[in-house]
Amino acid sequence: VLALAGVQDAGNLGTLLRSAVAAGIREAWLDAKTAQAWSPKALRAGMGAHFNLRIEQGCELVSRLGEDPRPCRVTCLEEDSISLFELDLRAPGVWVFGAEGQGVPAEIISLASEKIAIPMPGRIESLNVSAAAAVCLFEAVRQRQISVR
Repeated sequence: VLALAGVQDAGNLGTLLRSAVAAGIREAWLDAKTAQAWSPKALRAGMGAHFNLRIEQGCELVSRLGEDPRPCRVTCLEEDSISLFELDLRAPGVWVFGAEGQGVPAEIISLASEKIAIPMPGRIESLNVSAAAAVCLFEAVRQRQISVR
């Protein structure tokens, strides 16, 4: 599952949905602060991804995440975040990504079973939410492919 909290740019939203489908995600939960999935800009950026996902708009993420038994994987810059590359991501889970400026809300971070940081040795402190999601989702794909061999 791809869960989005406050992603306001429709282009980013479409790109996120497209990357999610490419990585094998089948469901997207969008909170009320996230851009409209079916807006023209999101549809253009999604390049057909919308038709390969079950999209729930206006999702109450805190209650949904609290009820879901799968690992809740939240990208954040908390002190106790673990490097993406140190985690076993082969099991299905819920990936949570947040608003472009504010990131994932604290109440959702508190529900995380895995707080994840993307190692960035360069001189930038954060990635665009679409880029961060692609890195994370395809690391999970990579791990699953290695475990199959």
